[in-house]
Amino acid sequence: MTVSDGELISELYAGCFRRLVVQLYAVTGDLSEAQEAVQEAFTRALAAPRRLAGLDNPEAWLRRVAVNVARSRHRRRRVLDTVLRRLGPPPTVVDRSPEHLALLAALRGLPEGQRQALALHYLVDLPVDEVAVTLGVSPGTVKSRLSRGRQALAALLTDPDTAESSIGRIDVRS
Repeated sequence: MTVSDGELISELYAGCFRRLVVQLYAVTGDLSEAQEAVQEAFTRALAAPRRLAGLDNPEAWLRRVAVNVARSRHRRRRVLDTVLRRLGPPPTVVDRSPEHLALLAALRGLPEGQRQALALHYLVDLPVDEVAVTLGVSPGTVKSRLSRGRQALAALLTDPDTAESSIGRIDVRS
């Protein structure tokens, strides 16, 4: 009986995911990093399941890939940390008003495309055409996302007691 590629990956995931995470946790010292590295290894296995099926020890391959992923991320993070130290301390969030925080929370509640379009257009002050190029979509798509996003934001920021939208009171450019 032959095991399909999907079944092989499922069996490996069920059988060794936790074990690999524990091993990578020992290597990285960071549980989130360990989980992400192991997930990335499984993602790569899904992209080339035939390679995995031909191995005597697929778990060893997954472990090697996960360790390499973790090492690469660590190197990139070290380089980024060096660059950031040269640049100085990170900027502080200027506006911590309840309205601004409510706006940011409402933005997080929007679909990704709408959130990106609104943030780039209103917070970064990019014109619609530049937002379209940045997101890799048409200007019409950006306009649609802006329209739907504004409607969704208005609904999220509406005060139910007064039925007055607080979006008019928030300067989205702050």
